Amino acid sequence: MINREIIRIKIVQLTYAYYQNGNKNIDSAEKELFFSLSKAYDLYNYLLALIVAVTKEAGRRNEVLQARAQREGTPMPSQKFVLNRFALQLSENKTLMEFMETQKFSWADNDIFLGQLLEHIEASAIYQEYMASTDDNYETDRELWRKLYKTFITENSDLDAILEEISLYWNDDKEIVDTFVVKTIKRFHEQEGPKQELLPEWDSDEEKDFARKLFRAAILNADQYQRFMSEASRNWDFSRLAYMDVILMQIAIAEMMTFPNIPINVTINEYVELAKLYSTRKSGGYINGMLDAIARNLIKTGRLMKHMEPKSPKEKGVSTSEGNEFPQGRPVKMRHRIKKGPADGDNKKD
Repeated sequence: MINREIIRIKIVQLTYAYYQNGNKNIDSAEKELFFSLSKAYDLYNYLLALIVAVTKEAGRRNEVLQARAQREGTPMPSQKFVLNRFALQLSENKTLMEFMETQKFSWADNDIFLGQLLEHIEASAIYQEYMASTDDNYETDRELWRKLYKTFITENSDLDAILEEISLYWNDDKEIVDTFVVKTIKRFHEQEGPKQELLPEWDSDEEKDFARKLFRAAILNADQYQRFMSEASRNWDFSRLAYMDVILMQIAIAEMMTFPNIPINVTINEYVELAKLYSTRKSGGYINGMLDAIARNLIKTGRLMKHMEPKSPKEKGVSTSEGNEFPQGRPVKMRHRIKKGPADGDNKKD
């Protein structure tokens, strides 16, 4: 499950924290990196467990309505949602059950949130159409929860507040982890029953190796990589760069130099996107130009054995230092929050 998108985000956060916290112990920082990555997998399990918790809350309310109907002699409430085949299969999933048994956190402790979420679901057209439909099969039940998840859980400020109380790491993780939850819903098959496999924490040891090598290269070769930046920005006051821009380019250069099979344009595109999230308004364009210039210079001087397409005449006329006014000091937060190290705390609850 943990892919390179998550790994790059975590390395940006932990590299920033490494310099901000003053504790320059690379081994401790690496442990913190892998701990933060493991928290992303915890979030994946918690979000799957939320589907189970909502279904159980619906069951509890349905029992109350059944008792009332029996007393009053009115029609019994439908149990279609409560008996949703996908949700029941997920509730019996051995891997998920084993995970939740090891956790102190339980969605049952957030009964107000669960009740409100269920009420929003029940008021929706998605739910109403499902309840009114004559379709009664596993695929319909599974599709219902795919739609409900994307509509009510991927963008939910109340849920975000709860998750932030559990772990500060999850501010940046949820958007990506949501895609894995939806992928998991679509992968479920009725015949697998409680043995249905969830996504593994790591797809392979190769991804672990990528995380470890990239983080260590970015930290241990920082002076060299910053010299590469200086060489490519001779017409620019290097000290006026936003601090986060330096961090992002430092990690990007580490990736270029350490992983021969990753194309340069892939690396540049990844860190330009991260700049849009973490740094100043103009950082994406500036970093794009800088990294392109750095890579071409390293290739030209024989320090980087990779290929880049020649620049077009239009691109040759663009200077990386034109029209970029970067503030002194810390970067402007554009979307996500950069966390510091373990001293700032991860688990307010656990």
